[in-house]
Amino acid sequence: MMESYWPAVARGDVAAPPAIREWAVKLDAKPKYVVSSTRTDFPWTNSHHIAGGLRMDVQRLKETTPAGVFLGSGKRAVELDRLDLIDECKVLVHPRIASHGPTLYQGGLPGTRRLELVSVKPLRNGAVAMHYRREG
Repeated sequence: MMESYWPAVARGDVAAPPAIREWAVKLDAKPKYVVSSTRTDFPWTNSHHIAGGLRMDVQRLKETTPAGVFLGSGKRAVELDRLDLIDECKVLVHPRIASHGPTLYQGGLPGTRRLELVSVKPLRNGAVAMHYRREG
């Protein structure tokens, strides 16, 4: 889904407000890591395939990327949280109630995760950006 939209915005093939286009250009330049057991082609600029053991490969990414790794998949977030690989969460809550669709942690976790609030920022569009760090 991201791969079909953001590169087109970055190239100017899709109409978007200047702030969205600026974000798309930045996202296009960043390294992207794709976890897949079925795909073999990764055309999005700077895309890298993670095909080995998820725990080992993500731990190596954490060690070599001091600024952190952005995760754009709720399903993958649950998987990585179960492997105890998520240190911080940045959650964006939009002022909308969805009538259907997947929910984060739908399958549950083996235990409760305690989080420490780092920051909260209300945005002009009514959304709220929250930054949490795992306690302990």
